[in-house]
Amino acid sequence: MALTVVWFITSVLSFVHSTPLILLEEEHRFKQWMSQHNKIYDTEEYYHRLQIFTDNKRTVDHHNAGNHSFTMGLNQFSDMTFEEFKKFFLLSEPQNCSATKGSHVSRTGPYPEFVDWRMKGNFVTPVKNQGHCGSCWTFSTTGCLESVNAIATGKLISLSEQQLIDCAKDFNNHGCLGGLPSQAFEYIKYNKGLMTEEDYPYKGHDDTCHFEPALAAAFVLDVVNITSFDEKAMVDAVARLNPVTFSFDVTADFLHYKDGVYTSTQCKSTADRVNHAVLAVGYGTEENGTPYWIVKNSWGTAWGKDGYFLIERGTNMCGLAVCSSYPLPSV
Repeated sequence: MALTVVWFITSVLSFVHSTPLILLEEEHRFKQWMSQHNKIYDTEEYYHRLQIFTDNKRTVDHHNAGNHSFTMGLNQFSDMTFEEFKKFFLLSEPQNCSATKGSHVSRTGPYPEFVDWRMKGNFVTPVKNQGHCGSCWTFSTTGCLESVNAIATGKLISLSEQQLIDCAKDFNNHGCLGGLPSQAFEYIKYNKGLMTEEDYPYKGHDDTCHFEPALAAAFVLDVVNITSFDEKAMVDAVARLNPVTFSFDVTADFLHYKDGVYTSTQCKSTADRVNHAVLAVGYGTEENGTPYWIVKNSWGTAWGKDGYFLIERGTNMCGLAVCSSYPLPSV
């Protein structure tokens, strides 16, 4: 018992001397956050996470005190460094995703100034949560096919991400280590179908494939890639046809996004740097004239704008226009 007490005191003193001063109100806020997110740590981990949380909170407060197009906030990731976050949530395998000449054929417009497929009907499933698995590409894929299918048939069916994690590896996808929606659509096309979320539920880790053809609920006739860097073609597709998948480069500031139109000077805009796949469900323009995309993420509803975010449109922000696609439904 005495040795335990000595170890505890030594750990605390070591922590105090090796880290910047943490205010009582910051520790109180951390305890509130722990309660809110059901977090429990042992003593050593507590002080380690307290320091990271405090650093993140100061980043958020500093950002929000400035003049930016978006605000930051605390969320379920606020006790993690960006390096830790990348390891668990982003694509860890480099993705070669540029379609230098896509197959999408644009029309000339005109297009509505505002589009949101969530408001057009029952065409978008609720925000899902990928958990500790780099499977964003599967959620981008299912989200798009769910919408395309619903627009074609009038029936919105939640589709299986786990089937893609387990079964789509022959199409250059890597389960929880990453993949691409366009390659996942190819898998669904040649595999002849994707099962429902209910019949093939999400586990959030790599497993063996147990696809049952008789239970396939959605099918892909063909895959449509949008030509790299052609953001106007993305607008054409979303305005006329359906939501589209895209991939982009997530950097540390995006982790704390809460509201507003996200922009970054830290991210890269080339095809070799994309590390996260999402779903554009619409677009619009801010009162100050800034155009934006409305984007569905896969980090649960506690993150961002109830699981969504806005990102600047028209500038290939963070490479969002290098790797966009959607499927043609087979119904």
